[in-house]
Order: sequence, then C-alpha cells, then structure tokens
Amino acid sequence: MSPTNGTRIDRRFAACAAEGRPALVTFVSAGDPDYDTSLEILKSLPGAGADIVELGMPFSDPMAEGPTIQLASQRALAGGQTMKKTLSMVRTFRESDNETPIVLMGYYNPIYAYGNDAFLKDARAAGVDGLIIVDLPPEEDEELCIPAIEAGINFIRLATPTTDDKRLPAVLANTSGFVYYVSITGITGTAAPDANRVAEAVTRIKSHTSLPVAVGFGVTSAKQAKEIGRNADGVVVGSAIVNAVRQSLDEDGRATQRTVSAVTELVGDLASGVREARAEPAK
Repeated sequence: MSPTNGTRIDRRFAACAAEGRPALVTFVSAGDPDYDTSLEILKSLPGAGADIVELGMPFSDPMAEGPTIQLASQRALAGGQTMKKTLSMVRTFRESDNETPIVLMGYYNPIYAYGNDAFLKDARAAGVDGLIIVDLPPEEDEELCIPAIEAGINFIRLATPTTDDKRLPAVLANTSGFVYYVSITGITGTAAPDANRVAEAVTRIKSHTSLPVAVGFGVTSAKQAKEIGRNADGVVVGSAIVNAVRQSLDEDGRATQRTVSAVTELVGDLASGVREARAEPAK
C-alpha cells in the first residue's frame, strides 16, 4: 500500500465524488502581494468554496506560467517571500484548518536550494499534502518524487494534450493524489480550453488510471468551470484568481481593502459553477 493512501487529497476527492460533483482546486501564489495578505487569502479560500488549495512557490523563472502568475511571483519575491515563509504559511493555516488539502506547486530549483531531505521533512511537518513540480519529468522520479511518496506526500504529475498513450504510463507510474491535466498547449492564462476536447482527454486518461483527473490552465469563469466539471473530477483555477489579486492592488502594487474580498467573491462564483456541473462520481 502506498504511504499516501488515505491522505487529505484522497478524502477530499472522495467526498466531492459522493456529492456528485467535481472538486474546485484554487491556485494562489504564496506571498502575493505580501505575506500577511497572502495568508489571509489562503485562510479565506475554503470558506469561499475551494476544496483543494494549490499554493505557488514563487520562483524567478516560472517557465510554464503566463504574465499573470509571473508577475505574482515577482511581487512575492520583491516582498521577501522565501521557501521558509511559504512553509510557515502552511503551518499557520493548519492551526485553524486540518482538513483542506494543500498542494505546493512550482519548480525544482527552490527545493533543491533548500535541500530535498530538509524540504520534505519540513513540508510534511507543516501540513503539506502534495507537490506539483512542473520541471521534473518521470525520468527523474528518484530525485524527489519517490522520496516525497515515502515521506507521505502525494506527488502529482501533469499530463498535457501532447501526452500520448505511449508516454502516459510513464507519467502515471508514480503519480498519486490526482492527475493534473493541462487543457491547453502553452503557458497559463493565455487561452480557453475546448470542453469537448478536454472531455475526450479525460476519458482517455481515466482508461489508464483510477486516480481523479483535475483539469486546469485556462479556466476563468463559473461557466467554464461548469462545462469542464461535467467530465473532470476537479477543476483548477489559477490565473483568474491571481489576476483578481492584481486588479485589487493600489497603484503602488500594495493590497487594499478589496484584495481579499476580490478573491473570495470570484472563488464563490467558481464554486457555484462547479456545484452545478453535476459530474458523475469518480469511479
């Protein structure tokens, strides 16, 4: 049995499936626009309707991200966000919420600089449930994926429109928690997904795995969340939420009284779309 069986992620997807709906997975960048506001946003997400939270680990060269998330990373780094502060955010979040899954998403460089063993130990102790590391392919599973699983942390892999049936088994081999299907080719926040093509891709991936399949990249509205959620086990929204943060800032890029509510209002709207999707429970 995998050490990650029965994790918060497993339980949350099972609970959403029992309700006959997909999970809403929301992404925010840790430390954007500042530590305190970011922590307040993080704490507010479950109450607004988020089922799972992806917390971005700011990095100076986020190669898969569009301008929206790139700028969020820049704001966070300029504000002094570090990996230690990101883990501190998770630890503080866990003081009042021990149920909502937290997935750290980002790139390998900051983890490598922190030290893999120390990072996994500290992440586990802080209450991190999963990792999505965009630039570590299956060929490098011994580097971080397998140690993460052994530490009890789900390692979530990305599948894309170019991941064919020959490549898919390698992608799925050590994946746990869920499979993240990238609905478009290219970078985040730059195109809208085609719901019909997404449905075909989800069906194909599900023929290879019993894991839930969550779909992200390009979902910006409740309507899209509803359409994608008809077939997916989860709907991931990132750039739209990060953009809501940016649009709420003052002319100097600082948080305003609208910043947190701008996020919670959008997440609430997305949650209503997901709950209307009435997707079939995951098998």
